[in-house]
Amino acid sequence: MANNRIIYQSDALFVSSGVGADDANEHTQLRRVQSANYSLNVSRQDVNQFGQLARIDSLILESPTVSFDTSYYLSDGFNEMALGFANGVNLDKGFISGQIKAEDADRNYYILSTPEGVDANSPRGAVADANTDISVIGIGNAFITDYTLDASVGDLPTVSISAEGTNMVGNADVTATNGSDYTNIVGAGISPSDGEALASQADIALPEAVAGTGASIPNALRPGDISVTLSDASAKSIVILDGAGKSHVQSISISIPMSRTPIDRLGSKFSFARVVDFPITPTLSISAVVSEIQDRQLTSLVSSDGFINSIQIEFKDQASTVAAVYKLTNVKLDSESFSSSIGPNKTVDLGFSLTIGGPNDTENNIFFSGAHSTAVMGNARA
Repeated sequence: MANNRIIYQSDALFVSSGVGADDANEHTQLRRVQSANYSLNVSRQDVNQFGQLARIDSLILESPTVSFDTSYYLSDGFNEMALGFANGVNLDKGFISGQIKAEDADRNYYILSTPEGVDANSPRGAVADANTDISVIGIGNAFITDYTLDASVGDLPTVSISAEGTNMVGNADVTATNGSDYTNIVGAGISPSDGEALASQADIALPEAVAGTGASIPNALRPGDISVTLSDASAKSIVILDGAGKSHVQSISISIPMSRTPIDRLGSKFSFARVVDFPITPTLSISAVVSEIQDRQLTSLVSSDGFINSIQIEFKDQASTVAAVYKLTNVKLDSESFSSSIGPNKTVDLGFSLTIGGPNDTENNIFFSGAHSTAVMGNARA
């Protein structure tokens, strides 16, 4: 039966442990997903000649680019681990260390859609009798190019991910039996040197979609359970950020850009590598209601412009258990902007930045710790 439309109830988003992954246990479903968008762009160059107005051909000179982005509610670090980010229990591992090496950073993403009116998450019910109405779109060899966390008063903390891939595949006749894996799927992983599909991708399996809930799994994190430690930063700002008379933080945003440059070579139709552009310079934006100012001169800041040792953001679940922590070290205050007008509270917007060091750099980095610390799937690579 043909679908009239597909809405969020029918979609489930999966990520692989590597581009060569084929078993169901080498894939996992991301939790609390709010959006998933994907597109492809093919760049061509027209071939023209004297004596003819219309082009005689239009050739592809560069490998196509597949764009993918998704957003999800921050939870306990499960999604971060599935996406290849480091989860250091003691805040001792660079958060993006797993994204820096090109040969370890790419993954495949799969968007599975069930028939209209049927939840993708188990129990599947009618899906068992409607196998041909299940479809899967795969994004192959995708590298994450941006990670952004937004948290504000009145909203649930949300993470947004952007990625660039090389391949996109569609599967229209996916097989599903209630209580088992999805099969009869052609995978999206390819060999970057020649663009040929990997042998392991001829027939892959995805695990059964589930709700991802449970007693130890936060459904979502509330803004009232977020604490921001700004004691080191307060010494650099005009407003008081920590202690008595501190400003009241309204929102925070952490942005980690990881742009990549595709490397091409003669004799290859596809980019054989997508390497990170260095330096990587994450930013932290904080907006707060001004309470009190303190004695501070810009000239003093210029003459003694040291690093801010650390800024830490902690998220607790509804049981007051720490669910996730971000720690930024060796930070610089780049801007401090005040806004005051009739009606609203006087506010201050602060901009901070840092530079990511190597994977083992414990001084110049962003660190993350999530309550979920066990492996989320197998570790197959291409």
